[in-house]
Amino acid sequence: MEKSLDQKLARILKDRSCEDFILADAKDADMAYGLSAPGLSPESHAAEAKFKTLDEYRAQIREVIEQGLVDIVLMSASTNEVLTLREGLFANSHITPAIRANDATDVWLAGAGAVYGEVPSRPFRTATLDHALCGKAECSREELVAKRGADLGLYSITFNNDLERDYEALAAYKEFRIEAEKKGFRHFLEVFAPNAPVNEIPDVPKFVSDHIVRALAGVTSAGRPIFLKIPYFGPKAMEDLVRYDSSLVVGILGGSAGTTLDAFQMLYDAKKYGARVALYGRKINNAEHQLTFISYLRAIADGKIWPVEAVKAYHGDLQKLKITPKRSLEDDLKTTAVSLSYNEKKSAVSMTGADKDASSASEKSAAAPQKAARKSFFDVHKEEREQTEQNKFKSYAPDFSKMTQEEKFQWNLERIRRSM
Repeated sequence: MEKSLDQKLARILKDRSCEDFILADAKDADMAYGLSAPGLSPESHAAEAKFKTLDEYRAQIREVIEQGLVDIVLMSASTNEVLTLREGLFANSHITPAIRANDATDVWLAGAGAVYGEVPSRPFRTATLDHALCGKAECSREELVAKRGADLGLYSITFNNDLERDYEALAAYKEFRIEAEKKGFRHFLEVFAPNAPVNEIPDVPKFVSDHIVRALAGVTSAGRPIFLKIPYFGPKAMEDLVRYDSSLVVGILGGSAGTTLDAFQMLYDAKKYGARVALYGRKINNAEHQLTFISYLRAIADGKIWPVEAVKAYHGDLQKLKITPKRSLEDDLKTTAVSLSYNEKKSAVSMTGADKDASSASEKSAAAPQKAARKSFFDVHKEEREQTEQNKFKSYAPDFSKMTQEEKFQWNLERIRRSM
């Protein structure tokens, strides 16, 4: 079956103004965490931390595949073996299976007291491409052509403004790209914000974007990622990167769970300023009802509902399902600090000039933790986002006599949203 990912990528590359949007469920947490990877079990109580099992985690993936609203499901190589190679769940689905192709040290978050995510990232790969493609150490030519397994993977890299570590990371990425090209294995490139910068970085969004385009400048189309996965740093950073290279499809990572409005607003804003892909992991996995949550992500991505209205509708659906929400509707309509990396022990950080004066000499140390109190990502960009929306609607004085019922409905939805 033809995959929606391939169809949408083709349309996006042909016409960057098209409304297509690629949505992925990132169910690869077992590559980062330990027993907590599948998320909290519904049977957990305040006095205990009871987690779902790996079998339950995979059962949720089966439900997501059956629902069919996402374009990609990202998994560990071991889960890919079970669901893709053994069960063949993607054979008759428009959804593309993908694996986490590397697990650099900044995602080593298993175990109490683990500190790997707090020191400069180093490259490492547990998964092999052959195991993703055919489930064993060396695939035959026929097996490579058949592509029964996953032929798409996420490759993650984190730059920390350190010559030795960044050189090591780029060398490992080059080795991966060459192997992937030879085996017909596609990839998308994930670039985190620096997890433990060794030297000062005054402008993190520009630092990340500059490193991405520089790293890919020497890579021809045969070895380039089919899209990017980066933190959403705000309108300017997104627009600058999207504008730079029309052949780059830019996507965002969801980051830490946060409120429902955090998830919905981030998706809406990122698309508005040029993103065409979103990969949500913890935001989906921590939702009260994952399939319903995904349905609203899809509706927002397709321009069918505004974020605030989606939060309200989501709570209404939870009530119908007799599921108690984790937060009241009032609290779920707030925005909070959102982590830009796997390591949630570090607070979300402001990635604009507002943080320049907050830097200190101690932060330049490789092992120095991030500051405990930083502005919320959404606080930093709230004024910019609100001003943009106000300017848009100031310049639009609708003539209701010339509007269709649907146009009137959409205008009123936006008016209500702005008044919240």
